[in-house]
Amino acid sequence: MTSAPEPAGVRPYALLIFDCDGVLVDSERIAGRAFAPLLREIGLDFTLPQMIETFVGNSMPRCVEIITERLGHAPPDDLLDRYAEVTRAALRAELKPVQAIGELLDALDRANVPYVVASNGEHEKMETTLGATGLLQRFEGRRFSSTDVARPKPSPDLFLHAARQMGVSPARCVVVEDSPLGVQGAIAAGMQVIGYADLMPAERLISSGAATVVDDLSALATVLGVHAG
Repeated sequence: MTSAPEPAGVRPYALLIFDCDGVLVDSERIAGRAFAPLLREIGLDFTLPQMIETFVGNSMPRCVEIITERLGHAPPDDLLDRYAEVTRAALRAELKPVQAIGELLDALDRANVPYVVASNGEHEKMETTLGATGLLQRFEGRRFSSTDVARPKPSPDLFLHAARQMGVSPARCVVVEDSPLGVQGAIAAGMQVIGYADLMPAERLISSGAATVVDDLSALATVLGVHAG
């Protein structure tokens, strides 16, 4: 585990808020590999690391804005439909849950700690990814999307909406995020943040405001004060 100076754990909390892509499901690499050829067809050439650096953590409308900025004009009308089709197929064929997430959710259940998912992705995408990995039922009634609020991450709107729906003060929420944009949004919401440094360097998550960063979700149980296994 890599962390900023102190703390080893978190202050008393009443709700855990997970990001979805890259935290619950190992989807970012798959989506990046599926999207890159479509972007190449319209004149944008990204390596996988560049895809991750450019798009991870952004809502789809923001991704379209980025593509438009890079192209100098709007992308083809069918780009998002084609992206949805190829990505959905790739995710269903290849997607796996992030390692150790099942054990962590079991530990949270045993400790009676409520948890939700708050994603910049659409509800349909969450249903696809969580469904493909057997996690969908664990978040039944507890899935929140940027489409539910006025502004996506890094705005705090989504996190505040999730806390409000669960009846928990933002100060008593802990957010697990793997992108600087998500970390920034959680900090703006007044929540504690644990960064998950799988695709993103730990330093970027810390500089965005994460007090603690883990590179293995099995370490989260200790940070959260629950017992896995």
